[in-house]
Amino acid sequence: MSDLTIDSVATTILDVPLVRPHKFATTSMTAQPLLLVEVRTRGGVVGFGEGVVPGGPWWGGESVETMQAIVEKYISPVLLGRRVDDVTGIMRDIERVVANARFAKASVDVALHDAWARSLGVPVHTLLGGAFRTSVDVTWALGAASAEEIIDEAQQKLDAKLNFSFKLKMGALDPGEDTDRVVRIARALEGKAGVRVDINARWDRLTALKFLPRLAEGGVEMIEQPTPADQFEVLAELNALLPVPVMADESVQTPHDALEIVQRRAADIIAIKTTKCGGLKKSAEIAAIAKAAGIACHGATSIEGPIGTAASIHFACSEPAIDFGSELFGPLLFDDELLQVPLRYENGQVHLPEGPGLGVELNMDAVKTWTRN
Repeated sequence: MSDLTIDSVATTILDVPLVRPHKFATTSMTAQPLLLVEVRTRGGVVGFGEGVVPGGPWWGGESVETMQAIVEKYISPVLLGRRVDDVTGIMRDIERVVANARFAKASVDVALHDAWARSLGVPVHTLLGGAFRTSVDVTWALGAASAEEIIDEAQQKLDAKLNFSFKLKMGALDPGEDTDRVVRIARALEGKAGVRVDINARWDRLTALKFLPRLAEGGVEMIEQPTPADQFEVLAELNALLPVPVMADESVQTPHDALEIVQRRAADIIAIKTTKCGGLKKSAEIAAIAKAAGIACHGATSIEGPIGTAASIHFACSEPAIDFGSELFGPLLFDDELLQVPLRYENGQVHLPEGPGLGVELNMDAVKTWTRN
């Protein structure tokens, strides 16, 4: 076995253009900034992690710029001279130096797992207990465009057999107008595909009480994070009221958050993003709490690039708690391929990449093209 001692940590910011604008409740993006974190051992093994947030700091307070500063100044000194297989000890010691900053920590957690697995010549999922499946369902997010645009895009995905369920972003428009738009889409796709919505925590309690029942009656099969993240009691009230499942996303970023959701019966599904949770190890802790309580888990996305997406696929394929599909479509939104061999999407699923580590190899020419100057 080669020397597992961490010799260097490097970061690179990329700005990768998207194939179309992607809209959220409060913002829209035409390119996705990514932070690549490279961990290199004395034995010459390199592992990559990825720091990425959905559309900037509005979601969780972090950005690629803050992540880069935290990784370079505060986290790197904790890593240097340590072994890449000391993931538990390293991540524990990082907690003593940096509070919160879970997206930044996730990038390091994944890079360590990638380097460790490559050193052993095994895939990352082996370190997580082994893959019990080789693919996972993928829901396609349609953003917050007009009904006509969304119906057309969804039909194209259905015709190509790429996706069989779709999620719509809400919260940017007048709630009544937004609800009418979504119900129109749900009815147009009825019998063809499932339709879900994500309100990104933008509605207050009264707005949610008024319009969420209309969405459920109109054919929406799942409602994600309608109200502010810290209002667990409101989420619980809505979950008890609605005949369709409620999914908690912004409300669950830590294992303690998951416990709150369980105790309050505030959601039927928890969205697990390996990015927002602080990496693979913390994601597993949240999954364990949900599984023990009989709450479903969804492999959610922060619009990761191929490194972050590959890490989430390894997690989803090795974690039975992820039993409500995924949204691991991020690389399909990118207007350039960052891998030498792309991830495989077909028949409504994304497939587990094969090979050591994350099982993917970066196209360094593409990385260079989109590196921020």
